[in-house]
Amino acid sequence: MTAELKRELHLSGQVRIHVAESHSTAINHVLRMLTRDLNRVLGSEPQWVDDPRQAQIRIALAGENDSCPQSPEAFGFRFVAGTVLHIVGHDELGIVYGVLEFSRRFLGIQPFWYWMDQSIKLQNEVMIPCVDYVSPPRKVRYRGWFVNDEVCLIGWKPVYPPTREVWKPVFEALLRSGGNMVIPGTDLPRHGVHYELASEMGLWVTHHHAEPLGAEMFARAYPGREMSYLREPERYEQLWRQAIQEQQHRKVVWVLSFRGQGDKPFWEDDPSFDTPLKRGKLIGQVMQKQYDMIREYVEDPVCCVALYGEIAELYQKGFISLPEHTIRVWADNGYGKMVSRRRDELNLRIPSLPRVKDSGRHGLYVHVTFHDLQASNHLTMFAGSADFLKSELEGAFAVGASDYLILNSGNIRPHAYPLDIVSTLWNDGTIDTEQHLQSFVRSYYASEHEALARLYREYAETTLPYGPHLDDLAGEQYYHHPARQIIGHWLQGKEAESDRRLDWAVSAGTFEQQVKGFEKRLAPALDRWKSWLAQCDETLAKLDDDDRQRAKDHLRFHGELHLSGSEGFYQLCRSYAAYRQKQYPQAFVLASESLWHYRRGLDTLRAAEHGKWADFYRADWLTNIASTAQNVDTLRKVLRMHGDSPDFFLWYKLYLMPETEKHIYLENTHREPLTDDDLATRLKERLFTDTNQEAEGNVDR
Repeated sequence: MTAELKRELHLSGQVRIHVAESHSTAINHVLRMLTRDLNRVLGSEPQWVDDPRQAQIRIALAGENDSCPQSPEAFGFRFVAGTVLHIVGHDELGIVYGVLEFSRRFLGIQPFWYWMDQSIKLQNEVMIPCVDYVSPPRKVRYRGWFVNDEVCLIGWKPVYPPTREVWKPVFEALLRSGGNMVIPGTDLPRHGVHYELASEMGLWVTHHHAEPLGAEMFARAYPGREMSYLREPERYEQLWRQAIQEQQHRKVVWVLSFRGQGDKPFWEDDPSFDTPLKRGKLIGQVMQKQYDMIREYVEDPVCCVALYGEIAELYQKGFISLPEHTIRVWADNGYGKMVSRRRDELNLRIPSLPRVKDSGRHGLYVHVTFHDLQASNHLTMFAGSADFLKSELEGAFAVGASDYLILNSGNIRPHAYPLDIVSTLWNDGTIDTEQHLQSFVRSYYASEHEALARLYREYAETTLPYGPHLDDLAGEQYYHHPARQIIGHWLQGKEAESDRRLDWAVSAGTFEQQVKGFEKRLAPALDRWKSWLAQCDETLAKLDDDDRQRAKDHLRFHGELHLSGSEGFYQLCRSYAAYRQKQYPQAFVLASESLWHYRRGLDTLRAAEHGKWADFYRADWLTNIASTAQNVDTLRKVLRMHGDSPDFFLWYKLYLMPETEKHIYLENTHREPLTDDDLATRLKERLFTDTNQEAEGNVDR
């Protein structure tokens, strides 16, 4: 190694920094991040100096001699005048990425430091090897998050819509992950700060496919008016023009679209469009009109169209023509597979990728979190493996879908690991999943790296397969939405007919067969999740306090939601079987077991709400574990009426009262009726013995 390569820049105390450029809002934000990072690592905020000759670090747009690639967002590190570091960027985002890469590479601040509660230790000195660096090109040009189904972010703080305090860590993590684009939330009030702040921080903003151009919903702007573009073209176009005018000076990836109000096909509100030809023709005409309107205000606009749902079908069949240069965005099925989405029990799995003959620009809309009222993961980590994500995205890139990638990121905190996987793919175009896992674990945990990596790896292997495809893996919603549907169908007295809403998950048959189908699928998952959690607890016991809490929040949390959910659903199914046999006390006990397991899920949410995370899961309104528990509690109260009503003392007398008391006690002095929990606990001990289908597991109420 030459003497030149051995040089090091030593940073300690107050680091002297010179910023050559006039400060845009994006650069101001990233300098705020750098100030915080240096303060946390070196214990002092930097000193901003006007004279570049006094600086240890200089931050500037790249000059002719800086060897910085002449491409958008490129940056580099150059060491000049001995050991002075120049962080140079080709443009504003180049400077932002350069500063954040300095923080990651030399200060150790990871992309998800905030969301993973990274332990950042104070250091006396940071030594930086004086080796120049040039950023490589990123695989995907427009890449970012759709912060969708963001109820935890909405409910975390008392102010609605979410404030800057909530959004800043979201956008910072996205920038640190190399993202440059965001859909900041779903149908949030227009006076919210989400779009404004995203633009301030240097991000491109884009739109939900149900909100073309980011315009206000027609039904909200014109309540009571007929929702028909043919009859109300001026009103629709007025909304689009207003949205364009409001955003014309921002960096925008414009979404061209035409769907009905509430994210559904428009012909549900206008049934005169009764053929694919009519529907596709109007959608194509509307998109061309939107494109032409944008060009009145924006030179060379970047536009895309989401090939999602009915629009994908019409486009693939040749019924929709798109404006020139529009990016075609292909959507996965919500479970990471690039095929069409399941609609109730209809699951055609039509490939959702450009064909070899397709020209033009193409991109992707993919999910690592989803909400579909069926089997999706919203609170828990993506159920598939890192290798599955690698295969799907690398395969999509190989057929040209690499101009754009919008990733459904949900509430960020529960999804840090898969978000990090996808950011590696959108940056590099490929990933060594094992190397990435080892790096991820070592970035956020101080010890037990192999054991922790094994838990992350085996998490996907433990998830419940509910169907024949590799992506048919249950997120936590599988244990809740179908369970509530079963309870509702049961208590509404509809048992004589099957529940068609469940056909996607279990073969069509009688309602009793449907419930039994869930029971059979759930049974194998119980031991698998118990085994995974036992390994998790064994590893947690060896970690220091910070790492133990982190592993609880980002590993055990997910496993416990899966186990408590699968146990709760399993015991619910067993309760129905006992009910069908008119074994009402047993059905009551099993329903109580189900409730106690679901309550453990609620306890898991509460345990994760420590420190700055207080109330983070308060707005669990989508999976809604609390609603499931309430439904099961209602069920067991109804079951108790089958034989214990009206005095709610009969089961005590029949099964629990000593034989010597049964024949001599006086009605006017009998005991206070037991609560549901107490009665269920005592009946369980009496009714479920080793020879009588013992209720499974010790239940912590």
